[in-house]
Amino acid sequence: MLVGVGIGPGDPELLTVRAVRLIKEADAVFVPGRVAGAIIAPYRTDVQVLSFPMTDDEDYISRCIEENAETIAPHARSGLSVFCILGDPNFYGTFSRLTAVLTDRHPDIACATVPGISAITAFASAAGVSVAGGVGVSDGSPESSRLLLKVKRPKETADRLREEGFDEFVLVERMYMDGERICRGDDLPEESSYFSVLFARKNE
Repeated sequence: MLVGVGIGPGDPELLTVRAVRLIKEADAVFVPGRVAGAIIAPYRTDVQVLSFPMTDDEDYISRCIEENAETIAPHARSGLSVFCILGDPNFYGTFSRLTAVLTDRHPDIACATVPGISAITAFASAAGVSVAGGVGVSDGSPESSRLLLKVKRPKETADRLREEGFDEFVLVERMYMDGERICRGDDLPEESSYFSVLFARKNE
């Protein structure tokens, strides 16, 4: 199994308890560069450093991801492997591209993620900024996804979003709490808890 573990914005003390436990317990630990290796050094030093180039050469990036997937595959098949990534593995990271290759070439290998403190929330703390109301987050590309918090009427909200071109929906209610519920597609409830997040995506 391969687990993508978010290791936060750069401070070794900002890893979650679960992240530290998995890093210590894993049969193999991979990091995408020496910066990530330095962050987890207080918890694990026998790591494999993989190359994930910061370049606009998409062909070169794809080749590196494919090579890294083949390096990780035998370890993930035989035991628990952890891939550490700065921030959160599901927000603007390389882990999703890596798992896409693994799933295609090695469908028998299970993949999962452990959330980490993302740059979005870490920024607010570092800058001393309090965030409220509607907030837009982008890497500069056109908006293709949207996250809505405290969605008390998810079905009605999804219907409004469809008018803007969104066609994929996932509702997570009371995540990591007792009574957690995940609903997808057209299976959205009329009402949900205050502790609800609705994810919407455009598939063009």
